[in-house]
Amino acid sequence: MARRFKPLAVLAAQAADDKGGEKIELVHLKGVTSLADYLLIVSVDSPAQMEAMENKISSVLEENRISLLHHEGSKSGLWKVLDYGGLLIHLMHPEARNFYALDKLYRDAPKVHWKNSSHPKKHAAHR
Repeated sequence: MARRFKPLAVLAAQAADDKGGEKIELVHLKGVTSLADYLLIVSVDSPAQMEAMENKISSVLEENRISLLHHEGSKSGLWKVLDYGGLLIHLMHPEARNFYALDKLYRDAPKVHWKNSSHPKKHAAHR
């Protein structure tokens, strides 16, 4: 059975928001690229905040039985990539985000409204 990633992507965006992430952008990539179904991009001000946000997101997703498949930037305070298969997360310092302009790369992809969504129930993402 295919995993439904939208509720997980919303949970990850809400976790990033809980840890003070800024300019949180959740994009639906299905049909745009085969990289992932959803892309989450978050601006983070400091390495400490980036680590706290990564830990919060990882914890929330592990509670919903989704494991991290690949991790890049473990020693970087500017950019981390968390790959959960159908959900790709970029935690980026604002300077790195402006330089790499991922927002512009996927500007035509549909945005997902996540901020006022009710928190999906734990394990609700599985079908």
